[in-house]
Amino acid sequence: MRIGITCYPTYGGSGVVATELGIELAALGHQVHFISYSQPFRLTGRESGIFYHEVPVSNYPLFEFPPYDLALASRMAEVAEYYHLDILHVHYAIPHSVSALLARQMLAERGKHLPFVTTLHGTDITLVGMDRSYLPITQYAIQQSDGVTAISAYLKDVTQTNFGITRPIEVVHNFVNCDVYKPIDAGQPERRANARLDLAAPDEFLLMHLSNFRPVKRIADVIEIFARVARALPARLSLIGDGPDRSTAEWLAQKLGVSDRVAFLGKQDRVHELLPLADLMLMPSEMESFGLAALEAMACETPAIATRVGGVPELIDDGINGLLFPVGDVDAMAAAAISILRDPERHQAMRKAARKTAQDRFCSTRILPRYVEFYESLVNDSDHK
Repeated sequence: MRIGITCYPTYGGSGVVATELGIELAALGHQVHFISYSQPFRLTGRESGIFYHEVPVSNYPLFEFPPYDLALASRMAEVAEYYHLDILHVHYAIPHSVSALLARQMLAERGKHLPFVTTLHGTDITLVGMDRSYLPITQYAIQQSDGVTAISAYLKDVTQTNFGITRPIEVVHNFVNCDVYKPIDAGQPERRANARLDLAAPDEFLLMHLSNFRPVKRIADVIEIFARVARALPARLSLIGDGPDRSTAEWLAQKLGVSDRVAFLGKQDRVHELLPLADLMLMPSEMESFGLAALEAMACETPAIATRVGGVPELIDDGINGLLFPVGDVDAMAAAAISILRDPERHQAMRKAARKTAQDRFCSTRILPRYVEFYESLVNDSDHK
């Protein structure tokens, strides 16, 4: 199949999922065309079967705000026609599903029907989409999509309730490539030990956090939790990513006296090489529609301490492959981290359970066929219209 994918190319869950999906689809032999204002950050530009099409946006002085959604719709239609795309898959409803709808209408005038799938990721529904300025158009675009998927049952329910959506929504969970995100070979303990040396001493525990550092991720809670752990155990914290709350985290680490044990690693292209080095992942978010960072860590045998919000309980079985707590309960999260790290047997059992969950339920080999079947059903339907 020839598949067009549009996403936000920046450091965030929806862009990561969309990019990884394109990479996996190309590996299966499909032709994938990314259409966005810049190349998604996880693409190297050298992947076989993947093509990138930039969306140029006019800076004409009349436009106080450049109309990216219209430029995107035009580019979608151009790429679809020139490269004979079979389907468009847009990630994050605003404005991508609206642009895809316009592109479909433009092509219909020329006798070509191009079905499009909208995947809902979270804040496009729970935050941005609920803004009264966007709610009607978001609702309309979802209803008019040829197919709609949500990354969790939680998000499906919220969408149907808050937007009054009556059309079917398919739940297709986020996924991880279990051949890429994996623990370092247990038969080579010295390899893991040597790799950790840049981040922690041999006698120190290593905690990690991975996000876009936005307020919803509660980076201050990450620092608070770690400061409590560091008072009880020799430990270090590695923070992967960047964003608006980084300066707050830096200031708080200094205030709590742990700045010498906190490393800000910035945005990293190869997080799969870092996550297996950690002993625990911290994810104390205000809201997560799924929790992709936790899944990537779990696939690497790094269990997560997270909040019981949104779709996270669909991924983490409390007390088995990770631990769940109320939002803001940093004392309980820190106490749990200390307890697990002091109990090697329990920690090891949780590590194995985390990896097993990823393998049994969320590997790309299990999720990708669902997307391909979904595409094929929509393309077949369009052929009969």
